Amino acid sequence: MSKYLAFAMATTLAAGSVHAQATAPSAWVARSNVDAQVMLDTLARFSPEFASQIGIAGYDDKVADLKPGIDARSRAALVDAKGKLENMLATEKDANVQQDLHIMIDATAQQIEGIDLNAKYLLPFQDVGQLIFGGEFALLKDDVDAKRRPSALARLQCYIGKTPGCMPITQLAEAQTTERLGNKALLGPYKGQIEQQLDNTSHYVDGIRQLFAKYKLDNAEGKAALDTLAQQLKDYDSWTRSTVLPHARTDFRMPEPLYAYTLKQVGIDIPPQELMKQAELEFVEMRGAMQMLAPVVAKAEGIDATDYRDVLKALKKQQLPKDQVLPWYHDVLGQIEAIIRREHIITLPQRKMAMRLASDAENAQIPAPHMDPPPFINNHGEQGTFVLSTGQPASKGDSKQSYDDFTFKAAAWTLTSHEGRPGHELQFAAMLERGVSLARSLFAFNSVNVEGWALYSESEMLPYEPPAGQFIALQHRMMRAARAYLDPMLNLGLISKERAMEVLMHDVGLSEPMAREEIDRYTFNSPGQAASYFYGYMRIQQLRLETELTLGPKFNRMEFNDFVIGQGLLPPAQLAAAVRTQFVPAQQKH
Repeated sequence: MSKYLAFAMATTLAAGSVHAQATAPSAWVARSNVDAQVMLDTLARFSPEFASQIGIAGYDDKVADLKPGIDARSRAALVDAKGKLENMLATEKDANVQQDLHIMIDATAQQIEGIDLNAKYLLPFQDVGQLIFGGEFALLKDDVDAKRRPSALARLQCYIGKTPGCMPITQLAEAQTTERLGNKALLGPYKGQIEQQLDNTSHYVDGIRQLFAKYKLDNAEGKAALDTLAQQLKDYDSWTRSTVLPHARTDFRMPEPLYAYTLKQVGIDIPPQELMKQAELEFVEMRGAMQMLAPVVAKAEGIDATDYRDVLKALKKQQLPKDQVLPWYHDVLGQIEAIIRREHIITLPQRKMAMRLASDAENAQIPAPHMDPPPFINNHGEQGTFVLSTGQPASKGDSKQSYDDFTFKAAAWTLTSHEGRPGHELQFAAMLERGVSLARSLFAFNSVNVEGWALYSESEMLPYEPPAGQFIALQHRMMRAARAYLDPMLNLGLISKERAMEVLMHDVGLSEPMAREEIDRYTFNSPGQAASYFYGYMRIQQLRLETELTLGPKFNRMEFNDFVIGQGLLPPAQLAAAVRTQFVPAQQKH
């Protein structure tokens, strides 16, 4: 598939898909899911790794299509799928299925637009190490059916070109870039992005070796395949240095049409200038709130300081030893769940939530805490996992400062609320439990919904946390506001990277490597996406207040929250319409 759709969906699920025993879907959901097969077939054909991740059978030994003409072939497939969906819409009578068809048609059109924009502006370049690690890791997890794991070796053999009909994927990636090197109108990849990818290759190779050893795939055939992979990626890195780096650009900014497209992809439907103004106000308000709370936290924690920056530094010194991180987070999770039940905030699943520490390879792939997803289709009991990251691993010989942002005691409250309950984990669990259609759980993906809900979840828990937990929750909300003005400012050339670093380190209080990771995120890893947290949070809070004003004493917080996550990943306007036309009338009848 087009890497654009696969990447967008993979990002969604990385945020937090989980398993729970799903109820039988309603008739319209079942029919909508049949319609979705058109999209699923197209996705699986071009991105088998993602097909494996979401649970589509028959693709575990297959690899991404990087053969010549991939853009034209994937674009034609998307145009064909869009036509089929439009034909279905012409005869569909059910309003819910109609809405789902619109969602899938819009998603397909957006991916076609992405292919066209990238082909017009950018020299293609693949992070092959990350692609291969992701493909192998999707099959080599504790909760993946053991019968599927041998396919990881079969997939690896295809990656390295040992399977009939397969060429080494590094060669295909090289050919894809080389084919368009002569087009001087295309922008090369950003130099910083290439350098980061080169740094990460060894972590991916080591991570795959560790997975093969853990799951007993490191027999003679497996070891030979791993050695071949290591050499091919080493050669690919050498080619990247000699051939791609000379074409790399030193200015990270992308053409404005591409940045506008990224904002639309994540669900931001207002001009970036308006977003910046709203985020700047939120930032100032959160900074003031932290300063007001700082003396309270200092007194409760025995800290000799009054400035919020100094209090934050002192809290960060309460770092948890590696063997105490998970026990501490599990204890905080238990307290959060007790609060949720006592305050009737939202309906909780009965099962326990899974958590673990990330490996170095996972830290290289996703440096921040995140959710590791199970299959979304054909789920046989696999469960999602809250993965606690320790940040981007250092390169060999690199003595850069370590992260202190995720593993200190007070951080556990807001990180668990965001990634776990009532945030990502609970939202995706609800979609599986309630039988939300594939259109609304996969193809409606927008970060504004996903990250907005998680930040809203942080705010729901904030009143009940200890002062230090509240203080870090405010810091994280200030960071989300900073993202929503720094990301567009950087991409529109309104601020320098150096000044943005100062804001993140001095005012927000991030460690130097975390601030660098944030800048990388805004500039080349995922431009636009970081702005979705604040915007999504703002839209949900506005919708809630509107609903409270309409219903008055009939407003029920728990029923509102349950309804919102029961709608899947609808964009803000559609979610608001569902609340106004379905939730409000139902509550008014009570």
